[in-house]
Amino acid sequence: MALKDTFYISHGSPTLSIDDSIEARKFLQSWKKDVFEERPKSILVISGHWDTTVPTVNVIQTTNDTIHDFYGFPKPMYQLKYPAPGAPELAKRVKELLNKSGFDRVDEDKKRGLDHGAWVPLMLMYPEADIPVCQLSVQSDLDGTYHYNLGKALAPLKDEGVLIMGSGSAVHNLGTLNPRAGVAPWALEFDNWLKDALLDGRYEDVNHYEQKAPHAKKAHPHPDHFYPLHVVIGAAGENSKAKLIHSSINLGTLFYASYQFTSDSS
Repeated sequence: MALKDTFYISHGSPTLSIDDSIEARKFLQSWKKDVFEERPKSILVISGHWDTTVPTVNVIQTTNDTIHDFYGFPKPMYQLKYPAPGAPELAKRVKELLNKSGFDRVDEDKKRGLDHGAWVPLMLMYPEADIPVCQLSVQSDLDGTYHYNLGKALAPLKDEGVLIMGSGSAVHNLGTLNPRAGVAPWALEFDNWLKDALLDGRYEDVNHYEQKAPHAKKAHPHPDHFYPLHVVIGAAGENSKAKLIHSSINLGTLFYASYQFTSDSS
């Protein structure tokens, strides 16, 4: 079954996996009921937690390992597992599409499982862990336009029933988190700019956010959590319509804005 939508999910803190006080947790738990009823054939996740020099897919023939790539958190979090099957055919198809679009080198990683940018939201969205999952890395030394074009190359996957999901954070500056502070004005200004740009279809502005957005460098000192957004916009298509599907804020500057991009079928 062909799918029309791609998604950008702000996964925020790893504690999303256990902390019921985080609003975004309830949003993700209601995914199948309230957001996206279609059951995808497989899922491609572009996570801000896998950053490589060239595009890389994980080619897993059996079950994906659960990578606990976070430190100093409560012990129960390290016991969580998300045993989703690998999606080796999808990985090969991703490589084929990227090669065809001029991304000459695409590496394969035959050992790496799912990082928490993938498994934490997925365990809330699809708790049965019965849909095959593949990951594609970002290249944080490149720019938004590069990642948009990466996504553009992957657009045919939607017609093949693949859910393309970017996982990052709308604002991601861990050095500014403060449990005692209110919402930081600079972070709110960036988040509002992003929302307006996306809902207005100004995707070129988002591709060049460093020049166009207020407080861009402060909102994303390192772009790894932002580039998954560019990939899913590219995969949805230039005439796609954006919709804000969730918005919440924790610790003053951790923004959980999540977006749906629906392809123009005309």
